[in-house]
Amino acid sequence: MRFHTRKWIKPQDLNPNGTLFGGRVLEWIDEECALYSIIQLENPKTVTKYMSEINFQNSAKKGDIIEIGIEVLKFGTTSIQLRCEVRNKMTRSSIISIEKIIMVTLDENGKPKPHGKTKVEFVKDRLNDKS
Repeated sequence: MRFHTRKWIKPQDLNPNGTLFGGRVLEWIDEECALYSIIQLENPKTVTKYMSEINFQNSAKKGDIIEIGIEVLKFGTTSIQLRCEVRNKMTRSSIISIEKIIMVTLDENGKPKPHGKTKVEFVKDRLNDKS
């Protein structure tokens, strides 16, 4: 799994218990998966279709640094299936994991659109291919 993004837990990210608000971390996961999928599938019209059970394992508190990791499980015709884990950067303890997230590419009419991708591609390789 590759960990792409780090977040510093600030007061506005906390729930009334003084720990990381679940809704905030889900917002960050959804955004990270969307950005990752848009880049992989080369389509800015990519949306979240499905998230499996969400498993909160540990919490984070103000001042903690967390990181968001994404792993590609498979490519569908119009979709990409991901796994996500958020962990504490310093302790490596898992905060939340989602075993299955499906992102779908859409056409200009909002209908699923085939993307033609079959494997993970890195932007640096795409740029080298087009030179």
